[in-house]
Amino acid sequence: MGLLDRIMSIFKAKTHSVAEKFEDPEEMLNYSFEKQHELINKLRRDISQVITSKKRIEMQRAKLLANVTTLEDQARRSLKANREDLTRLALERKSVISLQVKELDKQIEGIEKDQVKLEDAERRLTSKIEEFKVKKETMKAKYSAAEAQVRIKENISGISEEMGDVGMILSRVEEKTDKMQAKAEALDEMLDSGILTDYTKTYEPQDTDIEKELKKVSLNSTVDEELAKLKSELS
Repeated sequence: MGLLDRIMSIFKAKTHSVAEKFEDPEEMLNYSFEKQHELINKLRRDISQVITSKKRIEMQRAKLLANVTTLEDQARRSLKANREDLTRLALERKSVISLQVKELDKQIEGIEKDQVKLEDAERRLTSKIEEFKVKKETMKAKYSAAEAQVRIKENISGISEEMGDVGMILSRVEEKTDKMQAKAEALDEMLDSGILTDYTKTYEPQDTDIEKELKKVSLNSTVDEELAKLKSELS
């Protein structure tokens, strides 16, 4: 398993352990995105530490090489001064330092390999994070759209239920209205047929033929009296 694969396995394990704590998919996506950023930031810090370590070793190597140059110069001067013993001592120290330089070269080579691996992992992880970012926004948009559709359909369903209740109410009112109209028409028929008496109407007593004639006679008599009175006043 490669370095990036191990990193992603750790990330997946941590993500899975907390995924069940969230119910909102948007929160889950944001949490995953934050964790990926934390992971790549840690990876970049590791790269920075590796580079720092390599620089420190390179500085140490440079100092050793400077000592080698100094010892070589001392060996030459000692030899010119016929001090072979000092020459030998300088060359021995140079040999020891040269071995240290070779060891540092191996360390630098190993660190550079680790640096290359980490930088490659950082590039791949950055690419995956950018890809996840696009997918995250797409999934959030899809979820929001689906959520809106569900909400709209639920609202429509609620409206349908309410309209069904309204329809039942209207049907009952219409039924009662029809019954009331039928009852009114039946009462009208009963009043017209004389089965019932409509006390809301005012009736005058009907006169008989004799009474009608008597009223005419009385009316004529009154008219005659008024006419005689007018004639008397004029004369």
